[in-house]
Amino acid sequence: MSYGGGSSGGRGGRRLEYGRTYVVRPKGRHQATIVWLHGLGDNGASWSQLLDSLPLPNIKWICPTAPTRPVAAFGGFPCTAWFDVEETSLDGSDDTEGLDASAAHVANLLSSEPSDVRLGIGGFSMGAAAALHSAACYAHGRFTNGTVYPITLSVVVGLSGWLPCSRTLRSKIESSQTCLRKASALPILLNHGRADEVVTYRNGERSAEILRSSGFQYTYFKAYDGLGHYTIPEEMDDVSKWLSSRLGLDRPRG
Repeated sequence: MSYGGGSSGGRGGRRLEYGRTYVVRPKGRHQATIVWLHGLGDNGASWSQLLDSLPLPNIKWICPTAPTRPVAAFGGFPCTAWFDVEETSLDGSDDTEGLDASAAHVANLLSSEPSDVRLGIGGFSMGAAAALHSAACYAHGRFTNGTVYPITLSVVVGLSGWLPCSRTLRSKIESSQTCLRKASALPILLNHGRADEVVTYRNGERSAEILRSSGFQYTYFKAYDGLGHYTIPEEMDDVSKWLSSRLGLDRPRG
């Protein structure tokens, strides 16, 4: 099942249309809903098929497709992207307008879920960066532009990604006891391949270090020897086990 998204902002105030959203319904009791964000140039379909195969019958997955926009890293060539990016590292410039627009789109997708269902965000590569931006907005209580962040997150997962807006994170989280309390209670799983040629392993490792030092003390980081910029069954098995334990999901029968 799928439904279309609305429009988003980007650099220069352009209105951008989201692509198709794919939904994987829970096969068991609906205990959690997780929005999963694809990487640069991809779409929601490929991840929905992979997530549907995981032994997590109590999770509903929402897999949106990013807008097609010019991307600086590709010399302005348009492709699906959650925000504009020049380099996939902590040291690049941050498209806060595009990041906020994607975080708002994700929050909107989760806002109509039942009140007894726990909410999470995950992603791969650029999708992981967008998920971590959502984690920062949740803990801070507002988006970068000052708008109130509307939902409560229970888990965040980032595979082969990096932390955007890393230079300002600590001051945001330390701005109040409420922010620190929310950050310290949010479990985050970051996985990264040591052989990643797109988002270097050091960028993944530094992202985890900055998150922890900024107050996200339940940040778990796992390295995979020989893994490049893709996912493998062992990694997705680790994600499944981590989500089951953090969300307190019912154990699959059989």
